Amino acid sequence: MESAVLSHTLEDYMEAIYLIIRQKKVARVKEIAEFLNVKTPSVVDAIAKLQDMELIEHEKYGYLSLTDKGISKAELIYQKHTEIYKFLNQFLGMDDVSSERDACGIEHHMCSQTLERITKLMEFIESSPEGYPEWLKRFNSFINKGSG
Repeated sequence: MESAVLSHTLEDYMEAIYLIIRQKKVARVKEIAEFLNVKTPSVVDAIAKLQDMELIEHEKYGYLSLTDKGISKAELIYQKHTEIYKFLNQFLGMDDVSSERDACGIEHHMCSQTLERITKLMEFIESSPEGYPEWLKRFNSFINKGSG
């Protein structure tokens, strides 16, 4: 039973599982609950839905793993979060905490074209042979001090 689109909540679970597996090699229900600051029954419910979508495999009372399809989906979710974070943090000069919080909220509502444009903008800036563009330095100075 496959669903074409994940809910915002299930995207958060996929991203959490992905990050935990990257860090610890395996994920458990308790770790996911702690990571997302939710109760264990919520994690169990989400896991059942993700299993039905063939995105994860879970041995009862054991480890969780992402299927190949799940890895692809989780990497896209994480990439979206990362690109939005970089845009907010590096381009707009937002602090780390605000960038993280806002990236978590925005990532669920952004269309693929907007993400693609943000990604291209960040690639353009990062690959600039002259380094961090002068106009962006002036912009950040303007934000911080009120003048360019």
